[in-house]
Amino acid sequence: MKTKEIVDDVTMKRAITRITYEIIERNKNLDNLVLAGIKTRGVYIAKRIQERLKQLEGLDIPVGALDTKPFRDDVKVEEDTTDMPVDINGRDIILVDDVLYTGRTIRAAIDNLVSLGRPGRVSLAVLVDRGHRELPIRADYVGKNIPTSSVEEIVVEVAEHDGQDRVIIVDPS
Repeated sequence: MKTKEIVDDVTMKRAITRITYEIIERNKNLDNLVLAGIKTRGVYIAKRIQERLKQLEGLDIPVGALDTKPFRDDVKVEEDTTDMPVDINGRDIILVDDVLYTGRTIRAAIDNLVSLGRPGRVSLAVLVDRGHRELPIRADYVGKNIPTSSVEEIVVEVAEHDGQDRVIIVDPS
């Protein structure tokens, strides 16, 4: 098994900052925004975007944590550990995840979201888009496009959970 670091901590910080600037540019009413991080690492990335928005715009955007497991079509878990601190009805929701791959996690996240209410608009921010979609889902905000083969795996590590910030590609061959 071969691993290669493709994004270091500085590059990750830049990517999150770039996503944040794009969010500011494309959203007229930032006060209506809610960031919904997809557990686990998407929540940490959403909190970092929240911090950058606070630094750049002086706004405290709410961040929720979506649990997609109860809404998956491949694994069923009954307990839903979603934590959404605000009413999402009519709000502009930005789903935040670490890696966009087949699109199935995002579909599950949207199912969870609509079980909580009726958002005004939903968009998607991902740190890494690696391709290989199985569903017609695309990210509105992308930190890095990293084309991969289907046997490779992208692993995102965040300091809050893994002790360091980096993205590695794992090749099992």
